[in-house]
Amino acid sequence: MGTVLGGYDPNGYFDEMSPAPGKFRKSYEAFAQRFSQFTAEDFEERRHAVDLAFLRQGITFNVYGDSAGTEKIFPFDLMPRIISSAEWEYLERGLVQRITALNLFLHDVYHEQRILKDGVIPSFFVLSAKHFRREFVNFQVPKDIYIHICGTDLIRGGDGQWMVLEDNGRCPSGVSYVLENRRAMKRTFPAMFESVGVRPVDQYPQELLKTLQYIAPSGVADPTVVVLTPGAYNSAYFEHTYLARQMGIEIVEGRDLVVRDARVFMRTTKGLQPVHVIYRRVDDDFIDPTVFRRDSMLGVPGLVNAYRSGNVSLANSIGTGIADDKVMYYFVPRMIKYYLDQDPIIPNVPTYLASEEADRKYMLENLDKLVIKAANESGGYGMLMGPQATKEERERFRGAIEKDPRNYIGQPMINLSTHPTHVGDGKFEPRHIDFRPYILYGEKTVIIPGGLTRVALRKGSLVVNSSQGGGSKDSWVLFGDE
Repeated sequence: MGTVLGGYDPNGYFDEMSPAPGKFRKSYEAFAQRFSQFTAEDFEERRHAVDLAFLRQGITFNVYGDSAGTEKIFPFDLMPRIISSAEWEYLERGLVQRITALNLFLHDVYHEQRILKDGVIPSFFVLSAKHFRREFVNFQVPKDIYIHICGTDLIRGGDGQWMVLEDNGRCPSGVSYVLENRRAMKRTFPAMFESVGVRPVDQYPQELLKTLQYIAPSGVADPTVVVLTPGAYNSAYFEHTYLARQMGIEIVEGRDLVVRDARVFMRTTKGLQPVHVIYRRVDDDFIDPTVFRRDSMLGVPGLVNAYRSGNVSLANSIGTGIADDKVMYYFVPRMIKYYLDQDPIIPNVPTYLASEEADRKYMLENLDKLVIKAANESGGYGMLMGPQATKEERERFRGAIEKDPRNYIGQPMINLSTHPTHVGDGKFEPRHIDFRPYILYGEKTVIIPGGLTRVALRKGSLVVNSSQGGGSKDSWVLFGDE
């Protein structure tokens, strides 16, 4: 196919673009036709321009504990991932079903606990969960919504079947890169979007603001909404400032807010200004030192009392972390059946629970074949990639599983689908990818047509997290009848 992708070989993987050398899936045909007009030199020139723009704009993320420096440019690959309109419609239905069930589950476990009493989920798993907040049992959250913003990670296996890898219902990050990647692509290939028929994503900040305004305390006609950030050293600080700017609202740290008479105020040069909705990017543990961690310097003393009094709303709600627990993930298909009387539209990855004797035995006997994950870690941390791990690493995890089985799950090693990715000198090779769409759950459920496609830039690697050497791609969802 022309000069740039001519020698591309999917190498036996399920490849998103190319089922075989020289062949293209229908959703890629229009793109491939136009892309073939570029030479390797054209592509390199455009790639360099994008890297320079990202550097100038400070599109970065922080890596904790990296001796080479904390702030890094987020690697961006110019070859877009393309999703057909039919495929997107399927994903949308599955994601709406999933976030609906998760919100019903959260309301239930913090109120009647019917799903536990009926034995659908053993109580032990919920009540022993690190992020189950007993302080919020019987608390009525605004509009009965716990997860307002969700980033659900999806993968495709070797057979092309979509699966849910995990749900991120606390503080899902990455959407700023979705928006900036798109801006970069529109500058780089301006004529491509209309000719290929790509749906826009730039309405996300406005939809996010609408979702936040929807949960404002009753009687507030024009709510003041703020983004609460832990500060400049947080790994997603670029995103916090970016979203606040795009929504036209203030970004604040804990020290900028004060609680008086169970109401939240923001310190400004003109005095104290009332705050009604907080999009918080601070974890439960650190949000209010009078209720959770007393040593927290990031939170706001008295914030929980203001929340309980109905004078301020939080997104996402305190207590949503129970839905992020990787052990709870195992039970989401049961939640969907229990609350909605439906089968899951998008299946889970097959999962083993170390706290179940038969599963634990299987996991310990097959550490060299499985991926082992800690229940509450993220970002690629607390994970064993069995087939690629050393004997010492596997033995360390064996001890951890035996010591605290509740904290571990096992999953088969799935060869994620691949996508052409630039590897230098104008050459493209298959690299493994996943996909994180962003779901907004407010007055209506909105999913922007696209998401963050993360790519494992190291050859053979299945770890796509930016903190572990991954990068990203723009995700193009096509209009209908492509």
